[in-house]
Amino acid sequence: MHLNVSLIALMAASFGLAMIFGLMAARLRLPPLVGYLLAGLVISPGTGGVVGDAAQAGQLAEIGVMLLMFGVGLHFSVGDLLAVRKIAVPGAVLQTGVATAMGAGICLWWGWSPAQAVVFGLALSVASSVVLLRALEVKGLLDSTNGRIAVGWLAVEDLAMVLVLVLLPALAPLPGGDSGIAGHGLRALLLSVGLTLAKLTAFITLVLVVGKWAFPRVLLLVARSSSRELFSLCVISAAVGVAYGSVVLFDVSFALGAFFAGMMMRASEFSHRAAEDALPLRDAFSVLFFVSVGMLFDPRILLEAPLQVLAVVGIIMVGKTLAAVGLVLAFRYPLNTALTVGASLAQIGEFSFILASLGLSLNLMTAEGHTLIVAGAFVSIALNALLFTAIAPAQAWARARSAWARKLDLRDDPLAAVPMSTDRRLLSGQVVLVGHGRVGHKIAGALERARIHYVVADSNRAVVESLRKRGRVAVSGDASDPIVLVQAHITKARMLVISITDPVACRKMVDIARKLNPGIRTALRAANEDGAVLLRKEGLGEVFVAEQELAASMARHVSSCLGQPSP
Repeated sequence: MHLNVSLIALMAASFGLAMIFGLMAARLRLPPLVGYLLAGLVISPGTGGVVGDAAQAGQLAEIGVMLLMFGVGLHFSVGDLLAVRKIAVPGAVLQTGVATAMGAGICLWWGWSPAQAVVFGLALSVASSVVLLRALEVKGLLDSTNGRIAVGWLAVEDLAMVLVLVLLPALAPLPGGDSGIAGHGLRALLLSVGLTLAKLTAFITLVLVVGKWAFPRVLLLVARSSSRELFSLCVISAAVGVAYGSVVLFDVSFALGAFFAGMMMRASEFSHRAAEDALPLRDAFSVLFFVSVGMLFDPRILLEAPLQVLAVVGIIMVGKTLAAVGLVLAFRYPLNTALTVGASLAQIGEFSFILASLGLSLNLMTAEGHTLIVAGAFVSIALNALLFTAIAPAQAWARARSAWARKLDLRDDPLAAVPMSTDRRLLSGQVVLVGHGRVGHKIAGALERARIHYVVADSNRAVVESLRKRGRVAVSGDASDPIVLVQAHITKARMLVISITDPVACRKMVDIARKLNPGIRTALRAANEDGAVLLRKEGLGEVFVAEQELAASMARHVSSCLGQPSP
């Protein structure tokens, strides 16, 4: 046969080796993605093994990135992003500046030019969409306040990098030695920036206004055909088509375009079905992202420049993390939120590679710098899961040994305690509601209609501010901290209702509530049936699962219609 089957061979080798090494990593109690990285390393040209085409792998990986971001967009609304804008926008901007300064500083110490140092620092400042979202999904945090802050932060970083990629060619030194500004003129530079901002505005407006109206109707039309293949095809074509169009027409990244495409289709009543249909392809192709990172990595850099690699990894995993933690705490969010956001951003990925490649073409990045960025990405991605695992022990250690850490969530924060002017009757016999997201919001509405007093405890300060403006009783903080539940007057409450799905946090909250108020009743929400079984076995209270409650409601409706007793 004289057919070119290099793409098929690459996919076969990538999926097969990723499965083998991923299983080995799982057996060693390591994240499977470590195995995926090793699979890429095996077929990399740099190891002398089975030679794989990194360019082809990169394009396949991009499909995984698009489908992953599309799935996240299906679970996010404009309101979710606006709710975290007060921390996501300034936090992302400041952290990008701090990380860039750290990367540029060490490059200047190595003797690089200022332009090369700045580009290198920028490449270290932006996190990977795939790694962040995978980590949040594994920990069940994607729909939490912490997850929304991290995703919002990431979206701002991506938008900032889009501007950087547009500005870099204009600012790059020209062959004659003049700067880009001198060669092209300040007016041309401002025109370029203005055009980019106009394109971004047009893209977001088109997707969230026109697309949000049109695409749900298209999805409904396809769903009426009763063809599952056509429905799946419609979903995939929307994700990939909008992402591709966003790059060609608006100079937006594939990932960001797919994310807004998901938000556009969220208005459809078939959004959950769309997410389920995209899931198998998303998981398969996102594996290729990690394989492609492994293929880019040349292990010789660990022997030739170990100190430089250590410095780069230190900036990514320590410097960026500490900067993010400090910024989140400065916005008076809880310690758990700060640690989660810090761990989420402690890696680099696809945008870093794009920026490094552009820098190489403009003589703003050395070959050594490009190799260091790939090495930093490889190591930080492999170790990122360990940071997430260390969040709970680090938080427990800090609180056990530091009074400052225990009081960190509540230091002179007016939202951390119920206002003194609150009617005392609202703080006795009330329901303490933990979480005011999509589920918590509906629970609160039902309580109001039943004229039952309640106090909301939520780690999202924007939510608490909004509730207080509407005259509701709410406190800001992590409810797994005893102080937060005390501020919610748990000692006088009749019931604790937990609308978040983190099982570890749920156990802590119930334990604290029962110690402070032995007679309190509890109701919890589980993400799935397996989690519900565990919570019920531990006797933590009445546990609710979305699928079960839907089935029970439908059964009650059917019984009522048929005149039979409710089951």
